[in-house]
Amino acid sequence: MMDAAQLTAHLHLLHSSFRHYVGHNLADLPWQGESTANTLDTAPFVLLSHNTDADPIFTYGNQKALEVFEIDWETLTQLPSRYSAEALVREEREHLLQTVARQGYIDNYAGVRISSTGRRFLIRQAIVWNLRDAHGNYAGQAAYFDHWEFLP
Repeated sequence: MMDAAQLTAHLHLLHSSFRHYVGHNLADLPWQGESTANTLDTAPFVLLSHNTDADPIFTYGNQKALEVFEIDWETLTQLPSRYSAEALVREEREHLLQTVARQGYIDNYAGVRISSTGRRFLIRQAIVWNLRDAHGNYAGQAAYFDHWEFLP
C-alpha cells in the first residue's frame, strides 16, 4: 500500500491530469490535498491508473476498484492492466488506449472487463485520460467509472 504522502501525490496526479484534459474536477471535487485524496480512495466509484511500461502495470486502484475487480492491492500493483480485459477484447482495449494517448482523454466508454476471479462485468460511461506530471511529461493513464453491471 501507499503511505499517506504517496497516496496524496499520486491522486493529485490523477486529479490534476483529469482537470487538464477533461476540463473539470475529477468527481466534481476541488483539490484539497489529503482530504480529497482520502475521499477519492474510499469513493463509491472505480478509479484506476497504470504506468508507462510497454505492457503497463496498474499503479493504483481505489477501494471500490479492488472490490469490483476482486483483487488485493499487492496483486493489482503487479498486474499488467491488459489483464483487466478478456483475451478476446484486449485488441479493442489497446485501440482505446491508443486513442486516449492521441486525444488526451475519452469519455462515455463502454466495454466488458473481468475480475481476478473471472467474473465478467460491463462498464459504461467510463472516462479514460492521460496522466501528465508537473513538467507535462506523459506519466501513464487513468480510468474512472461509476456504472458497472456483473454479467451472467
